[in-house]
Amino acid sequence: MRCLLLLFVAMMALSAHGAESNARPRDIRDGRTLYQAACTGCHGDAGSGGARADLGFTPPETFPDFSDCAQATPEQDVAWRAMIREGGRARGFSEIMPAFGDALDESQIVSLVRHLRSFCRDPAWPRGDLNIPKALLTEKAFPEDEVVLSMGADAHRLRAVDGELGYEHRLGRAAQLEIAVPFSSLPESTGARETGVGDVAIGLKRVLHSRFDDSTTRGSIFALQGEVSLPTGSTKRGLGSGTPVFTVFGAYDQLLPGRGFLQLQGGVDMPTDSSKGDTTVFLRSALGFSVAGRSGGGRTWSPMIELAGERPVSSGRGETVWDLAPGLQVTLSARQHIRLAVGWLKPLTQRSERESRLLAYVLWDWADGGLLEGW
Repeated sequence: MRCLLLLFVAMMALSAHGAESNARPRDIRDGRTLYQAACTGCHGDAGSGGARADLGFTPPETFPDFSDCAQATPEQDVAWRAMIREGGRARGFSEIMPAFGDALDESQIVSLVRHLRSFCRDPAWPRGDLNIPKALLTEKAFPEDEVVLSMGADAHRLRAVDGELGYEHRLGRAAQLEIAVPFSSLPESTGARETGVGDVAIGLKRVLHSRFDDSTTRGSIFALQGEVSLPTGSTKRGLGSGTPVFTVFGAYDQLLPGRGFLQLQGGVDMPTDSSKGDTTVFLRSALGFSVAGRSGGGRTWSPMIELAGERPVSSGRGETVWDLAPGLQVTLSARQHIRLAVGWLKPLTQRSERESRLLAYVLWDWADGGLLEGW
């Protein structure tokens, strides 16, 4: 009933505003005018929420503050448009947010979202539209608040199984702390298995460039990351390198037409003890696109294909190793903060020595809610 009342009041406000300006509600194209007519009653003039005494309802924990850049900028335009069009329930949020799809056309919704973006006054925050789907091998540039459980296994006999539990925490506008705990279960010649934790890595990412053009919905983002892998894994059990390894890489993401995206990552791994490992350069790339259901609501499917190569350089005897990895990411929750990806890694070189592998991960964007929320 609250939703119906809010929608009725909003539509009456649009109608009243249209009458005052001798224009129908469908003729109002200015996002600021639309916001003042239909949204200020709940979200306030400044986008930070109306006075509680005037709201007529108790705001849910997910009630947005559009003026808070830390809360607003990670969201994508497509998500906000779906919320306006279909209401809060469409994206796993409170049904107090009514649907305006019958009152506003698509161009009006786009204008309204652009006005919502204006409440964040700090352009140094990268836009959430640059947060492209996570690939299986290629690291992206956008700073995250996520937990990711990744797994890999030999495709034929599922003998060697490895994985990683990663924790990512955004720091301010453009930085990210990352902690990765790898683990493995490896077969031995006796038939037993060695299972345990490998070399834990700690990294820091910093965005150096981000640009998004509202008029073309195109943009790019570039970040640098440095990390160190600590020798926490047992070398006797084949679970660690036995020496600290420093890694530096750059990550560049580009939005393409048709909700397409390109990711590039290049860097170098440098062990402190050259007798326990070679310095290795690597290059990874991913090309894909996203398809969303119900005009931005529902599941989002993101097929992609990756090309990854690496080459030892310190010994001078290394050979470049190339792999191809097709994959698919799909959102599981209505809020799209729980995602699953599966893929297949196919060796392009040294195929007699290396097997194909099954790859998968489950991702939880914990900044958007708990594991059991938003379904």
